[in-house]
Amino acid sequence: MRLFIAPLLAFLTTTGEAAAQVAPLADYHQHLFSPGIAALIFPDSSKPMTLTARDLIPILDSASIRRALVLSVAYMYGSPKRKIQDEYAKVREENDWTGKQAAQYPERLRAFCGFNPLKEYALQELERCAKDPNLGRGIKLHFGNSDVQIDNPAHVEQLRRVFRAANQHRMAIVVHMRASISQKRPYGAAQAQAFIDQLLPVVPDIDVQVAHFAGTGPGYDDPPSDSAMAMLAEAVEKKDPRDPAALVRRCLHCGPQHLRIECSARGQTNSPSGRRKGTLWI
Repeated sequence: MRLFIAPLLAFLTTTGEAAAQVAPLADYHQHLFSPGIAALIFPDSSKPMTLTARDLIPILDSASIRRALVLSVAYMYGSPKRKIQDEYAKVREENDWTGKQAAQYPERLRAFCGFNPLKEYALQELERCAKDPNLGRGIKLHFGNSDVQIDNPAHVEQLRRVFRAANQHRMAIVVHMRASISQKRPYGAAQAQAFIDQLLPVVPDIDVQVAHFAGTGPGYDDPPSDSAMAMLAEAVEKKDPRDPAALVRRCLHCGPQHLRIECSARGQTNSPSGRRKGTLWI
């Protein structure tokens, strides 16, 4: 896989700041929350906060953003911290709900399916999503929520199976690469190097996007993520040290075989309208 780098394009979408910025063509990291997921996240709330496609569209409009990529949060049901009855059924249900929500606005929204890549049903769900026109464009993986450990050979082997299957179906991958903070898993340059060496070679035909500048949200104040990002940036520099501006133009129209690094930070609010967005394409 060839890696390309381009300068940071900072797009602020919060009220007041948006007017001073150029509106992005698309927001490529959005989430919706079904009633089931909302109840899972807010178990003590009498009215858990749902977020539907109908709710998202006016938020995009307020920031003059035309299109968005909606990433299913079905992987939350597969978190090892939770014991979920009929877990895989709920994963399927959440993915289907997300896909149908996005399908209500076909000119504006696209959806990726999500799942814990370490689960025994991971490949089955990928294959199922690949056949669904609402979900077949890509997958979202969350290493932190799923407690994926890139230092664990068994985890890497399973990830290679998932990545290889995604490549076969030409499904792009969005990955929250930051390892679990609550479990204090190792994370930094070594893990980023393992990601480059062990996983990217098996996906030569698709795009891989590393979310949140290789870090996490809210905010970006995480030295291990800095180390991981530095390793990714160094790999890009070695692969293609040419003029970044030319690579921007090329990346906007290029085919697959490039890695994209996303930078996003959240404001004090958890609502999408409080989110700041930016991108560094690699």
